[in-house]
Amino acid sequence: MKRALIVIDVQREYVDGNLPIAHPPLEQSLPNIKAAVEAAHEAGVPVILVRHVDEPDSPVFAEGSRGAELHDTVAEAAHDLLLVKHAVSCFAGTSLGAWLDEHDVDTLTIAGFMTQHCDESTARDAADAGLAVELLADATGTLPLSTPAGALSAREVHERTLAVLASGFASVAATEAWIAAARAGDPLPAPDLWASTEPARA
Repeated sequence: MKRALIVIDVQREYVDGNLPIAHPPLEQSLPNIKAAVEAAHEAGVPVILVRHVDEPDSPVFAEGSRGAELHDTVAEAAHDLLLVKHAVSCFAGTSLGAWLDEHDVDTLTIAGFMTQHCDESTARDAADAGLAVELLADATGTLPLSTPAGALSAREVHERTLAVLASGFASVAATEAWIAAARAGDPLPAPDLWASTEPARA
């Protein structure tokens, strides 16, 4: 197997900007993101940093704004690829897929923000592309969600998204467990839709 760690949108907008992450708390996710990046370097795992940028007049992630800047957690981190994206999935309109193919990566590990948005979209696209996907549950995070379909707390959004991804799209694990696996060169247990699905009741 050959892993790459992709760190999605760890930007000031999500820390001290207009969209501060609520769960897991930043005091937990940011140190875990840093630890994952450092462990990746130690294990020879390529690191991909991603930054989302919108139009200059956008209320969030506006081009040239402070909110669009990478946060200090990753801003100075050594990396193998830096992507700027304008869509939700890191695969949309970027060179990510080609870069992964070129470097023979077959396993994509996801950290960063937000759980149900860019993380989930990237995980699903990666899985559809035939990659094994890993997602670091405590190195991601999200916000409360309120839509015409209902309202969820940040914790509910986070945990429900992880539960769905673990049902067949991604191996969901704590950062500490992933670091141990990366150092050993071992894969995480693969997600198993049928093992995690309750049989229908009559």
